[in-house]
Amino acid sequence: MKQQFAADQPETFQHFRIGFGKRFFDVAFSSLVLLLASPFMLLIAIAIKLESKGPIIYKSKRVGTGYDTFDFLKFRTMYVGSDQQLSSLSDLNLYLIHKSKSTYASEADKCPQCAALGHHCSPILYIDGNAICENWYFELKNRAKKNVTFFKLKDDPRITKVGRVLRKFNLDELPQFINVLKGEMSVVGNRALPLYEAERLTTDQFAYRFLAPAGITGLWQIQKDRYNSEEERIALDNQYALIASPKKDLELILKTIPALFRHTNY
Repeated sequence: MKQQFAADQPETFQHFRIGFGKRFFDVAFSSLVLLLASPFMLLIAIAIKLESKGPIIYKSKRVGTGYDTFDFLKFRTMYVGSDQQLSSLSDLNLYLIHKSKSTYASEADKCPQCAALGHHCSPILYIDGNAICENWYFELKNRAKKNVTFFKLKDDPRITKVGRVLRKFNLDELPQFINVLKGEMSVVGNRALPLYEAERLTTDQFAYRFLAPAGITGLWQIQKDRYNSEEERIALDNQYALIASPKKDLELILKTIPALFRHTNY
């Protein structure tokens, strides 16, 4: 699977080499976190098991440095079978909503059928103050769906009660320090992407973000509003790959601390 996926990537791609200093810090920091957090992780495991059926640890294939795939670890925060509900919830995707709004604002009056007829070809809808015919609205919506890479919901109905608490304080990500110890991730880097997202980012334009290791925290993760624009997210990922350094990593770790206590409901 790993070799097959990597074979389809840009030929010019070169692997990001993690320096000894970064790797030493990753191992030392992750070991300390896991040691200090182990009592809390035991309590979290018990709470997850008591609330709903399913495994305590959720594993999924993610893509890291150089398009390499690995088993990404998190505490399970959703009900079993939630992955199969993605298609039915696609209209609620925050990235789709953002892209759709910007598209409607710029394309609302460009329906080719309306232009050919000289009048509106279907009932008029008003989306965020923009008048748009119904046929063109659904056409633009379908186009946006095809061009959206990332997926995130607000008030996700698939999340358990315990899961909401874990996500609020990012406690569900504690098992990722095991990924760091195994060398599959770094403490600081770009978000590890699910395969269905990474497969959309295989051109040279996006390859820079895969030069950097997958990380628990990073430029995108500390943003106050992380789900406005796909373009902004990709730009931040590419930026980190180009400016990564021990000093920048330390700066991002310090900025992560207040971000952990920032209220969010998704």
